Amino acid sequence: MNAPDFLDTNILVYAYQTSDARKRKVASELLERAVAGEGIISTQVLAEFAAVLLHKVQPPLSRQKVDEALNVVGPIQIVLPDAELVHRAVEVHAHYGIRLYDGMIIAAAERAGCQRVWSEDLNAGQKYLGVTVANPF
Repeated sequence: MNAPDFLDTNILVYAYQTSDARKRKVASELLERAVAGEGIISTQVLAEFAAVLLHKVQPPLSRQKVDEALNVVGPIQIVLPDAELVHRAVEVHAHYGIRLYDGMIIAAAERAGCQRVWSEDLNAGQKYLGVTVANPF
């Protein structure tokens, strides 16, 4: 069995809120696979997803619509943060020179045994801690 993929926040957001039909289709397919057990997210990704839907998209989604979106992604396995994960993220930040919150994504993906992180934000093709970043768009 292949290792699950880690989905960064932008994948979830694009599955729900983008005017770019191609990005929405690609993101929706990745989301469907994740809900089916082939993907992993972290608490950070879940919180960022809710924050973007509530505050950054135009028009912002209602609390009820955000709750519905959270229920859809609810079946996806979630990596929970703890002190060890934050320490690992600090290591990633120091070693690779990426932002701490991106380091949290990498540390969570590593903890979950993922070999790939789907993200539009990190450098596609870059390998961090044995986890490769891929831009699906």
